[in-house]
Amino acid sequence: MIASSLILTGLALLGMPLFAVIAAAALYGFHTEGIDLAAVSIEIKRLASIPVLLAIPLFTFAGYLLGESNAPRRLVRVSNAVLGWFPGGLALVAILACALFTAFTGASGVTIVALGALLYPALQEAGYPNNFNLGLITSSGSLGILFAPSLPLILYGVVSQQLSLDQPISIDDLFLAGIFPGLLMLAVLTAWAIVVRKRSDKGTATTEFTLRECLQAMREAIWELPFPFLLLGSIYSGMLAVSEAAALTVVYVFIVEVLVYREIPLRDLARITRESMVMVGGILVILGVSLASTNFIIDIELPARLFDTIREHIDSRWAFLALLNLLLLGVGMMLDIFSALVILVPLLLPVAISYGIHPIHLGIVFLANMQLGYFTPPVGLNLFIASYRFERPILELYRATLPFFFLLLGAVLTITYWPQLSLFLID
Repeated sequence: MIASSLILTGLALLGMPLFAVIAAAALYGFHTEGIDLAAVSIEIKRLASIPVLLAIPLFTFAGYLLGESNAPRRLVRVSNAVLGWFPGGLALVAILACALFTAFTGASGVTIVALGALLYPALQEAGYPNNFNLGLITSSGSLGILFAPSLPLILYGVVSQQLSLDQPISIDDLFLAGIFPGLLMLAVLTAWAIVVRKRSDKGTATTEFTLRECLQAMREAIWELPFPFLLLGSIYSGMLAVSEAAALTVVYVFIVEVLVYREIPLRDLARITRESMVMVGGILVILGVSLASTNFIIDIELPARLFDTIREHIDSRWAFLALLNLLLLGVGMMLDIFSALVILVPLLLPVAISYGIHPIHLGIVFLANMQLGYFTPPVGLNLFIASYRFERPILELYRATLPFFFLLLGAVLTITYWPQLSLFLID
């Protein structure tokens, strides 16, 4: 078993696709236990019976449509017209725009690429320090993961539901649980933006508020402004299931961006569909083989043995959470969030429950750490995307993001050790 694990780890480091590594581990595990290898294909087929899984391709396609349109530009214009009048206003515009865009697309790198071209020059022109601008966009690129309809939140719920836990986990509860932790992160960065602005120009406003510009910006985005409220309201109120809300999202975004604004030619739909479904296909393949691997892990009682081992050295829930934060920060630097979810959640969730940690609280802690790991030096993915996007040395990105890292680390620790922040709306 140890030798096979080392071989698979070596193959992964040499570039073997992650789904192939996980599938090979599951096949080998079932073979050693004398279980029919058809169990792997059965688990992959079982994915089709999970209703909420329909939300993943639908939300992904809608996010790609938004990214191809001029919706980001209109979003920034409206936010700046409404909020740009007070100190730190443009920075707040950047924070909110990045968070909203990431929540809908599920990919932080896409946010940096799509919004960076709009926000970085605007922040430069407004007189914000260069390091602050780079750090703000790089760190804000991963904000929004905790807000509905975030794909990582949905995927955590899907994976958790396959573990047959005593405490049921619903996607709707996860959406509710992410509201206050996500707002805490936004508030921390907003406060820092106000401080930086006051230091740089004694608190003068970025732009003057004019009713005319505000009305023009809202008129330009009149079809898009109601949609977030319609979507989130229908989910949080329970009027629509997550998969139904995803279908509504696709129909609404298609009508607005393709038929009303006509910013996406019909000939481009095939390309956009292909690109979005390639991403979805990767997620679903990894998820399918991971479910098979999860069954093997449960059969050999690996979580129980892992808990017994950890318990020998750590008997406090708070110490376990501290160790978990360190682990997830490291994982967040090395793995994309989707792979980390399907690999680690089946192992960590039963152990966390044994320490008395609510599974929904664990999900928020997990995603908050992964969000931070995206720009944690030295190998956070967003650092390299921002370095490429803005043509800046990676060491400059390290320095620029450090203040944001420590600020959001404080927010992550607050989320970790204050469970009610996540559980208040679902208790």
